[in-house]
Amino acid sequence: MIYPILTAAEAAEFVQNGYTVGVSGFTASGCPKVVPVAIAERAQREHEAGREFKINLFSGASTNDSIDGALTRAEALNFRAPYQSHPDMRKSINANHIHYSDRHLSETAQEFRYGFYGKMDVAIVEAQSITDEGDIVLGTAVGNIPTWLRLADKVIVEINDQIPDTIMGMHDVYEPLDPPYRREIPIYTAHDRIGTLTAHVDPKKVVAVVKTSEELGKGVKFTPVDDVTRRIGENVCSFLINEIKQGRIPKEFLPLQSGVGNIANAVLDALDKSNEIPAFEMFTEVVQDTVLELLESGKCKCASTCSMTFSTAALTEFFKNGKALHDKIIMRPNEISNNPEVIRRIGVISMNTAIEADIYGRINSTHVSGTRLMNGVGGSGDFTRNAYVSIFMCPSIKKDDCISTIVPMVAYPDHNPHSVDVIITDQGIADLRFKDPMQGAHEIIENAANPVYRPLLREYLHLSTAGHVAMNPDLALSFHSALAHEGDMRKVDFAKYMK
Repeated sequence: MIYPILTAAEAAEFVQNGYTVGVSGFTASGCPKVVPVAIAERAQREHEAGREFKINLFSGASTNDSIDGALTRAEALNFRAPYQSHPDMRKSINANHIHYSDRHLSETAQEFRYGFYGKMDVAIVEAQSITDEGDIVLGTAVGNIPTWLRLADKVIVEINDQIPDTIMGMHDVYEPLDPPYRREIPIYTAHDRIGTLTAHVDPKKVVAVVKTSEELGKGVKFTPVDDVTRRIGENVCSFLINEIKQGRIPKEFLPLQSGVGNIANAVLDALDKSNEIPAFEMFTEVVQDTVLELLESGKCKCASTCSMTFSTAALTEFFKNGKALHDKIIMRPNEISNNPEVIRRIGVISMNTAIEADIYGRINSTHVSGTRLMNGVGGSGDFTRNAYVSIFMCPSIKKDDCISTIVPMVAYPDHNPHSVDVIITDQGIADLRFKDPMQGAHEIIENAANPVYRPLLREYLHLSTAGHVAMNPDLALSFHSALAHEGDMRKVDFAKYMK
């Protein structure tokens, strides 16, 4: 089939005010790069002419500046789901200018199929190529695009010539049936393949093919390991080594899931340097630069993921050595990479970061001070609730010691204590397994909290009404109140908040 070759501006004309649009990718990887910018420019023209122009946007996870940034600045977004990490969008969401639904990443595609969000008008996909039969070789991520391609009325394909054909064969595209017809997901090890090498679209839906040469990996940066993140990484490594020695983790080890960011990189770096951690597989949603190094060294035998979120330099290295790593990376859709059934079956060890944790093991991973959205819950819930062992990590203090990440009560609970096994900071390891809430509270205070804040946390317990948990509703958020009014949690005055 001969597809219409259009410019980005011409393709953008297919997107109308009020449309629901789905894009490919997961993080900046695999996201379309030129058509969304053209849609933003169109929105600006419509606004200047006095006409309304806003769309509803669905993705795999966060996107890039060409999508979340450009569309936010053009005031072209009405609704956004399931995840974001762009500073302009974050500011707009917190100002209530964009309706944002923070969703578990494994659930979004199926919820759309269930009809919870209405119809999909247009899907925009970045691809390496498309055949006359509608088979699409995707880029460096999959996201939710298999579902968007099937449900959308119209499809726009961005063919990016920066994606080499060596990427062919790294994808594993599989879309489960919906209830009551769903069967088991037949993945029994992290390296099992169950789907197709390409995504598929009905060729009749393709209204435009846009050719691009946009740089891949642009804007992806990672902070180097520092003393704090190094200690967190070493503590995670010590915990896992002890679990193997105690027989609680098989000596063959288990697949790992790791979140995104500098702490995750520090943990993986510590695992790489350890002679007591055996070579392992990863079953995760994102692989970063450090994972590429682990794959090349053989420490990581295989990485099942939804996205290769590499910097430009790492991506260049990856494509250069693509053939050698070809069988070590499997890219899957969100609902497979984050699938609770598979996570539980193969025994994934989850390692995610927290904004703050409280003394009873509740985790806030989304909202600063309980009100200001940071990024979103992402896939952390998918993995935490179903992990073999669920680990949360964070530095014990922030902002020149003015903030304790261990507090009496988190200001916004994303994960409850029933799902959280271990909390690790630069100070140490708080193992909450086989402990009642009060035992867990003392474990967290003495092993995870910073020494600067331990006396205040102990005092909170002393001033609280004891039961199965010790609780004082007047003081539970006193750390946050002190930060809001004094700029420093150390200045908390419990007597001030007592009624």
